Amino acid sequence: MRFTKKIGIVLLGLAVLAGLAVTVACQKKAETPAAEAVQAVTEFEGVVRAGLGRYMYLSTAQGFDIVLPGFDAASVVGKTIKVKGNLLPDHPPVFLADSVESGGQAIYTRNQDFAAEDFVEMKVRETVPALAITGLNKPEEWEGKGQGKVYGQLQKGDISSIVLSDDKGKELAKITVDNVTTYADYYIQKLRLFNKFWFYVTVKDSVDKKDRTKTKTIFHADVTGVGLY
Repeated sequence: MRFTKKIGIVLLGLAVLAGLAVTVACQKKAETPAAEAVQAVTEFEGVVRAGLGRYMYLSTAQGFDIVLPGFDAASVVGKTIKVKGNLLPDHPPVFLADSVESGGQAIYTRNQDFAAEDFVEMKVRETVPALAITGLNKPEEWEGKGQGKVYGQLQKGDISSIVLSDDKGKELAKITVDNVTTYADYYIQKLRLFNKFWFYVTVKDSVDKKDRTKTKTIFHADVTGVGLY
């Protein structure tokens, strides 16, 4: 009886392992076409919706930032182009352009490799903490934080600011923007249809307490990245 029970347990275990093996195999089979499709993308064609510095965005290439080292992408905004290149798996979502055509004419051929420069890696973004700003007179919420992200609206002017609001939409505080990287500025163009988004900032000097009360400006910052998350 015990022997029969042991045999049953062994057979059951083998059946479970076999089932797992089939499941894993099916999953791999299902994932393979998608992976192959991504790797197969080497060309995009469409109208340039945003472009600044070496960064370019096509609506036909959603989810990707097309990078053209040594090229001024602003020069082709609004034009229909065909771009050939390759995705960089180590630097998502970069699509590194090898060549660009417009109106049947070659306007760009890459002669430089991709360099990180001001590009913010996705894995770096994920480690940046959100700054919980709840008031003007709580400097401990931002001082000494170094890098952080805040959700707000860009207010452009001679001196640009990031406007932070409370849960009811009432203006809570402002952050003075001293500098914006080309990559961040490009993303601001790209997200022009959105009123608010996340700003990745380097926290700098706090504003004097008296001035904070008058202007609602709490500190100075450099913007290194922008995004919807």
